Amino acid sequence: MNRRQLLNRIAVATATAGLPRFAFARTSDATLSLGASATGPAIPADYVGLSYEAAQFANPDFFAPSNKALIALFRELSPSGVLRIGGGSSEYTRYSDQDPVGPPPFEVFGPDTSKTVKHGTVTTALALRNLRGFLDATGWNCIWGLNFGQGSKENAAAEAAAVQRILGPRLILLQIGNEPDSFRTRYRPATWTPTDFIREWNDFHDAVAAAAPGAKFAGPDISNKLDYLTAFAAEAPKHRDVVMLTGHYYAMGPAGNPEATIAQLMEPDPSTTTMHADRFAVVQAAVKTAGLPYRLSEGNSCWNGGQAGVSDTLASALWCADIMLRFAQLGWIGVNWHGGGNGHYSPIVGAPSTGFTRRPEYYGIRFAQLVTGATFIPATLSGASRFVNAYAFEHRGTRRIAIVNKDLVPATITLPAPARRDAMLLTGPARDAKDGTALRETVVKPGRTVTVPPHSAILYTLQEPAR
Repeated sequence: MNRRQLLNRIAVATATAGLPRFAFARTSDATLSLGASATGPAIPADYVGLSYEAAQFANPDFFAPSNKALIALFRELSPSGVLRIGGGSSEYTRYSDQDPVGPPPFEVFGPDTSKTVKHGTVTTALALRNLRGFLDATGWNCIWGLNFGQGSKENAAAEAAAVQRILGPRLILLQIGNEPDSFRTRYRPATWTPTDFIREWNDFHDAVAAAAPGAKFAGPDISNKLDYLTAFAAEAPKHRDVVMLTGHYYAMGPAGNPEATIAQLMEPDPSTTTMHADRFAVVQAAVKTAGLPYRLSEGNSCWNGGQAGVSDTLASALWCADIMLRFAQLGWIGVNWHGGGNGHYSPIVGAPSTGFTRRPEYYGIRFAQLVTGATFIPATLSGASRFVNAYAFEHRGTRRIAIVNKDLVPATITLPAPARRDAMLLTGPARDAKDGTALRETVVKPGRTVTVPPHSAILYTLQEPAR
């Protein structure tokens, strides 16, 4: 263990005792200032979401009311979240009204990777009925993706009608296709363009809408080619049933890339990202063009299943908490983190037969969940490390401050008003720790000057009432 790692572990050990003073260097003192009122976006109650592969429904007993352990984990994560069904396997899955015969092909499907066998997976009415019971038990709703890459519009229409009939009010909307911007040379010719996509999407949409009258739609659910989003945003106002824009975001990738490291993930904008900060402006422009909200329908730290030793560590939880608050500050209405099986980036791993485990990212999601329902207050953090971010919120007359410190040293920050003694702390033994991540209540010394431990995030409540 080197000196930095040793200091890292000492810092967290003392932090768990109630955040006393540290006996070694801190970051430069920083100051947080706030605007006079909450004029930023509000965070919806259903902001939190998870994303799973459509192939999982070849096993009708996974998302089922009998899977009580998974239901409990969903409810702990959010009382009103959104489950998105889609992923790369949705372009291989077909629908059947017939109940399955014989044992399911697998217990858990896991993340869709180039090595995953996707062919022959079937979603049945039984799987949908079980899903309805699962959603009713969790309080969650659903976004459902249809096979556009290799499926027929006739089968998609039959599936949409069944999903609408069985899920009822638990169905938020339908999506047509997964990452259509990646169809070229895969499901479509190399010459396939956004214009071709819009023409085919409209044809599919009309068939599905006729079979499921009153259903709502979202799209384009792209990977990273923003010209497809721009084209869809221009088309969306022509359809009264298109109510949302959606897309994907992975900070790094693919899995196995030696550049996909913890140090890279902690950077404000990872250089291996599929969507840099300057590209967020294109998303915001699409939102304005369409006049519709934007939801991140699939994403995570490192695509193709996650990076071992990165996506399954405390670092991923800190990144997750920070980026969720950042996206909410942009006005995005939700985030669905992709997972399933034992993928390195999966917030929940396991199976009904073996039990389920919370991975570190699970606690990062819960940290962001703490401020759902709140409205952003404009905030400026001066003098802090680039690895430290601060966010301010107001909810029912109470102001709260979230500080995410992804650095290896503590951060000392002067708040605009004294903090109360009670706070919520996201912490763990070290940034690369796979075990020991926790989100818990802690007691801090009241006052305007606070010290945030290294590799941690804290949610403070200010004593001063909102103005």
